[in-house]
Amino acid sequence: MKEYQTITEVSGPLVFAEVDEPVGYDEIVEIETPEGETLRGQVLESSEGIVSIQVFEGTGGIDRNASVRFLGETMKMPVTEDLLGRVLDGSGNPIDGGPEIVPDERVDIVGEAINPYSREYPEEFIQTGVSAIDGMNTLVRGQKLPIFSGSGLPHNELALQIARQATVPEEEEGDDEDGSEFAVIFGAMGITQEEANEFMQDFERTGALERSVVFMNLADDPAVERTVTPRLALTTAEYLAFEKDYHVLVILTDITNYCEALREIGAAREEVPGRRGYPGYMYTDLAQLYERAGRIEGREGSVTQIPILTMPGDDDTHPIPDLTGYITEGQIVMDRDLNSQGIEPPINVLPSLSRLMDDGIGEGLTRADHGDVSDQMYAAYAEGEDLRDLVNIVGREALSERDNKFLDFADRFEEEFAQQGYDTNRTIEDTLEIGWDLLSMLPKEELNRIGEDLIEEHYREEEPEAAEVSAD
Repeated sequence: MKEYQTITEVSGPLVFAEVDEPVGYDEIVEIETPEGETLRGQVLESSEGIVSIQVFEGTGGIDRNASVRFLGETMKMPVTEDLLGRVLDGSGNPIDGGPEIVPDERVDIVGEAINPYSREYPEEFIQTGVSAIDGMNTLVRGQKLPIFSGSGLPHNELALQIARQATVPEEEEGDDEDGSEFAVIFGAMGITQEEANEFMQDFERTGALERSVVFMNLADDPAVERTVTPRLALTTAEYLAFEKDYHVLVILTDITNYCEALREIGAAREEVPGRRGYPGYMYTDLAQLYERAGRIEGREGSVTQIPILTMPGDDDTHPIPDLTGYITEGQIVMDRDLNSQGIEPPINVLPSLSRLMDDGIGEGLTRADHGDVSDQMYAAYAEGEDLRDLVNIVGREALSERDNKFLDFADRFEEEFAQQGYDTNRTIEDTLEIGWDLLSMLPKEELNRIGEDLIEEHYREEEPEAAEVSAD
């Protein structure tokens, strides 16, 4: 352990100190203020003669008389299966009033990249209970599927719904009927105290906390801590998945707050900024988080990620959603117009995408007709959306009977399929049954993306008029 009293500068969340021996990158630091308070930090940059340290608890109270101790190790997360049901702060310390964590291991939070040769291809269905996701943009074990939202949209409600409802249907049919092999890691970054209270009340009310580990970094916590929180969450997820064989769903909200913390630290280091002031290495930094999702050959467990980000100004070309879209396998897009119509959750399926959906659906996985139904509903809804623009010009009376059926389909798709509320949990069978009800509005000849055998099996013929059935 090396100790110095050589602080030369305090700038924002950073402390600069002179050293006479090499100091390792990411090494953990303890800073003792003149008042006797001990703060923790991490080496952010190390060069000959000087190091910069990011301080997790903020730099208040630190001056040139403070002592700096380099501990000679990187930051580690104490992991154990007993973390399930616990609530921790953004630095991994318990805040739920429970006992101290007695770890089985202490694991480096940076983690090791999964060897591409050892990766197992993601192709097993995860049921979220949300029709717009399960039916149209299916989530697969080991996938990273972000939610693109906007300021004021109910992404928190959707995140909680997924955390409550997400299951692995095939596993539930096995020996573990209670689904205890499925775990949720919830990492909140930069949220308000009010949001934190809502999250915890919902977790406790629904019993979801029993299978969850919650990390809470609040808006008034130091920005530097925000850069550590997702790594602690992912380290815990990797331990449960690859050491304890859990299927782990990691929900990270809000990635935008995380990137703002990167920008703040970059400004304090006087780095040359990239697009819109964000660091030029932000793509690499985000990839280090997102690529920790996956499956490893020979291991039962999996890590699946749902990062949530709010697009500033609803701009999907903003650097944060833009870079996220490059790294991840699709996106779930929340729509402001659908939200204003009262659709819950307001997921717009047209710009949404799950690139691994085709590998996670089909016979033996969910239902043989899943892919055909999804494709046909997408095409019909897209046509109905186009016709809405035409109606604004020529009026509905000018459209053909066929076009009016597609308009009606688009309306009912939003009202019955996308709309389900935040407390309704639909199985994939429920979702596909609603899909067939909607597709049966259209003439059979318009169902050109579905096999004839499936149409014969599932198409609902229109009920005859009551007057024709009971004529006097």
